[in-house]
Amino acid sequence: MEIYKTREHPRTIAQRKALFLNLDSGNTIADELALLHGWQLHEVNSLEQADKALLQQNYFVGMAHFDWSDPSVHQALSTFFQQHNQIAWIALIRPEFLRDVGLRRALFENFYDYFSLPLADNLSNLETVLGHAYGIYHLQQLESDEPGINDEFQMVGTSQEMLSIFDQVRKVSKTDAAVLITGESGTGKELIARAIHQRSKRGAYPFVAVNCGSLPETLIHSELFGYEKGAFTGAAQRRLGRIEAADQGSLFLDEIGDLDLNLQAHLLRFLQEGTIERLGNNTPMQVDVRVIAATNIDLTKAVEQGRFREDLFYRLSVLNIELPPLRSRGEDKELLARFFFKKFASDHNGQLRGFTDEAIDAINHHTWPGNVRELINRVRRGMIMSDNKLITPQDLNLSSEIVAKAEPIRTLSEARSEAEKRVICVTLERFNHNISRAAKALGVSRVTLYRMMEKHHLDTKENSTNSLQHS
Repeated sequence: MEIYKTREHPRTIAQRKALFLNLDSGNTIADELALLHGWQLHEVNSLEQADKALLQQNYFVGMAHFDWSDPSVHQALSTFFQQHNQIAWIALIRPEFLRDVGLRRALFENFYDYFSLPLADNLSNLETVLGHAYGIYHLQQLESDEPGINDEFQMVGTSQEMLSIFDQVRKVSKTDAAVLITGESGTGKELIARAIHQRSKRGAYPFVAVNCGSLPETLIHSELFGYEKGAFTGAAQRRLGRIEAADQGSLFLDEIGDLDLNLQAHLLRFLQEGTIERLGNNTPMQVDVRVIAATNIDLTKAVEQGRFREDLFYRLSVLNIELPPLRSRGEDKELLARFFFKKFASDHNGQLRGFTDEAIDAINHHTWPGNVRELINRVRRGMIMSDNKLITPQDLNLSSEIVAKAEPIRTLSEARSEAEKRVICVTLERFNHNISRAAKALGVSRVTLYRMMEKHHLDTKENSTNSLQHS
């Protein structure tokens, strides 16, 4: 049996491909869609065929026609679209189905757009929406395919610290063990998590990210584990949790240190047994998910303070990657600034050409407390504020950094040494380089003064001659 059938428009123009999931093959909608200009539709007639087609080919857009009147297919459809959210789905729905709250929620959560049937005069509008969706999702794909970017999933750097990180990513991607990524806010922890997922055997399956610090405590459980219809007031239908939605793929738990202690116990059980229980259902369900966690806090201290479970900490930190702050990455600061300038240049009609030398100096000497996220924001600000072809320190709001460069911070030891050298030079000059008189004025012996002059690399030959002449 064929995995898919192909309907091609007879015109010879360049055609873009789209997946057409047609679960109601007894209608004539396929004939209508065959009239779409510039589109090659790959038709599949079951979710199983669609799964295979999506693994075999890369699609940016898909259309789905299904019968929502059968409640037995609701869960399967919801699971399918949640797992294949990497493409833009457009639903083709009979209008009477739209009265169902569950369908409206499914459309809102999983679809780029929808069209009521019959299409009739809406075919040209469908072409327009398909084109918009294709363009947006295609650009997202191109962004990760850019030469030199995809290799490290936009983690740019040539410093020794980042080369070490890239090597760790390649190694941990080959395993299925849990990974804990640590580092200051803005260092790119989610990018590293995505890079690990992309290179792993799970790369073709979902990458589901959850920010544990942004969800209210009352919603975290249902978000992670899902719930059954009627589990609580407002639970009109079953909902998959983030863990279940990531089945076969990777679950990224950002800000894991902010997770409530009660939820930490449930997460630990999932990591130990590989099963979850939806809210309102006591039946364990097997889920195959790789967990990647990240935090900007010291989990070791959190464990000592009783804010984080020790057993969960060891479960999550089988493999560890610690991201360095931007301030310690040397020339990466300039490299990143130029990289993001190039990335955003298309938004400014090609008028900007780059940075002034002073701007690069300011970038290299700024301490970057916000790390890469701050650098991105300042580059974008500079590109907007610049009135010239080159971005200045003032455009970046980093003008004060030039002063910091002109007067570098010195240690107390360096300051004392410089002051001592200056006093010796002034005293020797006052006494015409007479060592005996200079030593007496300084309150030290001649031997000590000679030693100090040698320490500061001062010329002692002439001084010694003058000393002998006046002794």
